[in-house]
Amino acid sequence: MYGLVNQAVEGLVKKVAGEEAWEEIKREAGVDEEFFSSNECYDDSVTYNLVVAATKVLNLSATEVLHAFGEYWVLETARHGYGDLMTANGNTFPEFLSNLPNFHARVSLIFPDLKPPKFKVSDLAEDTLNLHYYSHREGLQDFVVGLVSGLGKMFNCDTECELVKGRRDGHDHDVFKIRWTEQVLA
Repeated sequence: MYGLVNQAVEGLVKKVAGEEAWEEIKREAGVDEEFFSSNECYDDSVTYNLVVAATKVLNLSATEVLHAFGEYWVLETARHGYGDLMTANGNTFPEFLSNLPNFHARVSLIFPDLKPPKFKVSDLAEDTLNLHYYSHREGLQDFVVGLVSGLGKMFNCDTECELVKGRRDGHDHDVFKIRWTEQVLA
């Protein structure tokens, strides 16, 4: 994964637990990098080890860490790192999700070695859709749930995201049933 991902893990940890916790997580993960270069590729195991270490140091489940990281990715990293790409990807929550393939195609221009997941929307209705998630990386379903939650916050929507079919059950990809309600701003 690109260093931008590991920088985001660092940013989240420092935001919620401080510099000392980040240093402890790096030690626990066996990571001796002083800093991560956003445009450099790192082995996926570095990110996975950081997440596992965060569960131990922060006394949280992997689900909690990945949910928080997914939200942080959308609300902090992607908004600041991708800027105009985020705003150009859609004006509504379902439109943004439907345009994820185009978004990743544009991000791949910035990060040529990127191996992004693939997303596809089906069964789009007034307030529900199915989000199909294809990835060569294992165990990131909870991260996707966090991404959906972060996007909901970005678009002022309350969201529910339920895994209805998964690779853990022998399917070739994960399918999430997503429901949303737009918040009425006073």
